[in-house]
Amino acid sequence: MTDSTASGAHGFEHGTFDEWPPELRTLFDGTSIETKTGFTASLLAANEGRVRTSLLSVGELFAPDPGTLCFSLWPQSRAARLVSKTGCATLTFVFDEAFFQVQLQAQIAPLEGASVTCFIATIESGEWQKVPYARLVQGIGFEFAQGQGDAVLERWGEQIDVLKRAASAAA
Repeated sequence: MTDSTASGAHGFEHGTFDEWPPELRTLFDGTSIETKTGFTASLLAANEGRVRTSLLSVGELFAPDPGTLCFSLWPQSRAARLVSKTGCATLTFVFDEAFFQVQLQAQIAPLEGASVTCFIATIESGEWQKVPYARLVQGIGFEFAQGQGDAVLERWGEQIDVLKRAASAAA
């Protein structure tokens, strides 16, 4: 794992990595998702000047090992089509008061009967940054709509199981 950290003017901190730091592996380990609700990552896919964004929760992200991220997208989404075509995606999110940006190289993991399209991605590069004078407390956050939490958590559990199957099939 490469992890470099530097401080600049005004206490600006930043670092790079090519494997998930342990605390992020824990965030994306597919367990205890009911304690991780509200977390949202933005997956960006681009082609010919067009950028498409999909917002993903911990129920759609799974890191089976330090260098990999499995993620699921709705098959009809423009982001799924672009990632399928280009193999490239960028994941951005806020965690531990820092802004993260992770460049991914992805491919589809075909699974019979899956309602979502699963991708297996390797980390090409990751970076984070934060400053001491302004704490990032969240990126894009959400709350469940009235009465929807249990159904969403159940669906997330099913999606994590699908991603685990995709990771096993790709190994």
